[in-house]
Amino acid sequence: MATPTARPFLKWAGGKAQLLDAFTIRVPRELTEGTLPVFVEPFMGGGAVYFHFNSIFGFRECHLFDINEELVLAYSVVKSDVFDLIRYLREVENEFLSKDEPGRRDYYYAMRDAFNREREEIDFGRYGEEWVERAGRFIFLNRTCFNGLYRVNSRGGFNVPFGSYKNPRILHEEVLRADSIALRNTTIHLGDFTQAEPCISQESFVYFDPPYRPLNRTSSFTQYSKNRFSDEEQRRLAAFYARCDAKGARLMLSNSDPKNIDPEDGFFDDLYSGYRIDRVPARRAINCDGTKRGDVREIIVTNYRPA
Repeated sequence: MATPTARPFLKWAGGKAQLLDAFTIRVPRELTEGTLPVFVEPFMGGGAVYFHFNSIFGFRECHLFDINEELVLAYSVVKSDVFDLIRYLREVENEFLSKDEPGRRDYYYAMRDAFNREREEIDFGRYGEEWVERAGRFIFLNRTCFNGLYRVNSRGGFNVPFGSYKNPRILHEEVLRADSIALRNTTIHLGDFTQAEPCISQESFVYFDPPYRPLNRTSSFTQYSKNRFSDEEQRRLAAFYARCDAKGARLMLSNSDPKNIDPEDGFFDDLYSGYRIDRVPARRAINCDGTKRGDVREIIVTNYRPA
């Protein structure tokens, strides 16, 4: 069973930590009664919702899916080789922090170059000892890059610039240990969200956190993978949501609210017209201009009445 200290070990743009209370008060009655022992998250991302709900409800089993190979690799290493990962990160942190600002910048770009160069040598389909160093590099870059973004170019190369933090903490040992314990009841899958379907049944609580639909042309600031999550993908997800509903699962989905920009934009209201849609306030803190960060509404779509 997960421990209360389990929480995301990565900084992740669009993370849901600020919405955990809004999600918790909207869980289905069956979850509080213990009759939904399986948790499924088809877009695991930073994992804030997974770690939170698993710590509260102690699911019999959890299934996390993502198309991001690096993310799946890192989760797998935290689950299976956390002590080796901690040792690697401690060495990297000590070496990095011992340098002056120009030295840290050079170290970052050398690490980023090695990360991209070695990508072709990694077998993402088979766990190996080289995964520990790969996960360590990924976590280092996440902790020291600009704004904790994950962005890749058309060739799949990580291209986020150096973050220039004064004293970044790279190793969060207590978090990694707690997360490794939390992941014991969890299977981590590499794949598209539709591949979660065999794991979903009337015993499942499913949380969907897809790449959010951009509120405007400039807000799609990061390339999560080489393939953009378009409106057509949002429609494909809505169809999958309906299939999961037909299987008797309890479902929760979050996304941006187009009505923040255009009150007449009913994109999600139309896609999920047969379900409950709540609008909740959320602070967007991903704009590099601090004056443009503020409260917006996001939507929560459920196929049940909250407990």
